[in-house]
Amino acid sequence: MDAFSDPSLLVATTAGVVRGTQDGNTHRWLGVPYGKAPVGELRYRRSLPVEPWQGTRDALEFGNIAPQEPTKLIPIPTGVEIDEDCLNLNIWAPIPKPGDKPKPVMVWIHGGAYFIGFSSQAVYNGRSLAENGDVIIVTVNYRLGALGWLDFSSLDPSFENNMGLTDLVLALQWVKNNIAAFGGNPDDVTLFGESAGGGCVTTLMTMPEAKGLFHKAIAESSPATSVYKPERAALVAHAYLELMGVSTKDAPRYLRETDAKTLASFTTKLLDHVSLTWPGTVAFAPIVDGTFVPHYPVQTFRNGQQHKIPLVIGTNKDEAALFKMMKSPLMPISESSIQEMFDLMSKDHPDKNFDEDRILDAYPDFPKQKGAMEISRDAGFRMPSVWVAEAHSQVAPTWMYRFDQAPPLMKLLGIGASHATELPYVFGALPLKMNKKALQFRLGGLKEAWVISQRIQARWTSFARTSNPQTVDSETGQDLTWPRYDETTRATLIINGTDSIENDPDGDIRKAWGEQILGFK
Repeated sequence: MDAFSDPSLLVATTAGVVRGTQDGNTHRWLGVPYGKAPVGELRYRRSLPVEPWQGTRDALEFGNIAPQEPTKLIPIPTGVEIDEDCLNLNIWAPIPKPGDKPKPVMVWIHGGAYFIGFSSQAVYNGRSLAENGDVIIVTVNYRLGALGWLDFSSLDPSFENNMGLTDLVLALQWVKNNIAAFGGNPDDVTLFGESAGGGCVTTLMTMPEAKGLFHKAIAESSPATSVYKPERAALVAHAYLELMGVSTKDAPRYLRETDAKTLASFTTKLLDHVSLTWPGTVAFAPIVDGTFVPHYPVQTFRNGQQHKIPLVIGTNKDEAALFKMMKSPLMPISESSIQEMFDLMSKDHPDKNFDEDRILDAYPDFPKQKGAMEISRDAGFRMPSVWVAEAHSQVAPTWMYRFDQAPPLMKLLGIGASHATELPYVFGALPLKMNKKALQFRLGGLKEAWVISQRIQARWTSFARTSNPQTVDSETGQDLTWPRYDETTRATLIINGTDSIENDPDGDIRKAWGEQILGFK
């Protein structure tokens, strides 16, 4: 039975009927619009709900992706277009059976430093998670780069900020209002994301407008402290204009009238400029605007004012290796850039007892590059996640992990468990067998990787279904225990060939950083 004759693939949303198709043992709907095209007067403005349509809308192909500079690292699938009209999402749902109850929902936010990426990346195919976990998977496109994460409000008060975050809130509202029609439970939504997506998760957990729109959260490699005040955002916005050769006077008109492709063409230059000028910071990030994002997220966690929902949070063992391999300055990995990062941190926190020597002494490989990469990893991802976990564990169930798994070749090359390497394990997107595209498994490890993927999927979907990532090994029947994180034991799941629980891993490093939240304002 095809999409044009199966009535279960026709779903009525609040905006109109969509037609899906079958994908394995799931039904899927691709490119479903949740927001009005953010163009014209809506550029640099909060997103608005999609306008209703007449008749049936085919949801058989992925929708447009946000304006961005194409990269070899993330090839754009054939047929997918870059366009400002990009507020769309995708849904995978297990094929319904008689007597089914509404299923838990998992909403995915992709990463990409807030300036690249899209939900139609092959690694984010939701079929495997939906089939294996008996959950509904939703993946979301949102505005990126200059159109989603730069704050031009200092140039024109009609420009708003945090546009990308407003998109995600709107998408979550769409899920709340519509997912029941796809077989999902709108009162049982798990929000999960990686890198910038993980940063969105931890930020959304502190935002009043997101309260009640999701009920559990998984934050993978969240740069939780990479959220800045309007003054820093204004500096970045002016740096962007200077790179384009646009004066402050001409900026409002230029930003309104210039095509999105041109605006996106300067984002990598801006990313590099900001990373080199202010090491440890990123060009695109949420802004503490006092209303939509009322306060610094990590401080909100410390104050106990976040949404008190179950949380899984963690990082990868070798986060910075990806940026070394890409020769990207996004993470400082040299002695001089680490020193400059610390100098800038100290200036940003004159009221704090910033003990740089104590931190550096905790890394015996510094000033060698290995030590610099470890410091950058911990400043950008590990310590912010620890600070979030510490605070959240006092008000809600919290679990922490560290992903250590890496195929033999990746270990040999010194890449290890780099940033984003957990993604194919989470989504079950590993190669089925050895081929030219599976270079990372050239020295073996593919069979083991699939076993690990099954365990991760079981934990993530158990969390979505039960609010607890404890599960049972499908082959051995063994309980896969994972104690909650607290400030006494600091129990952490180490994900590797054999999962293990380690109390306070790298405790000496954690103590060296101290109890203060260190980052950039």
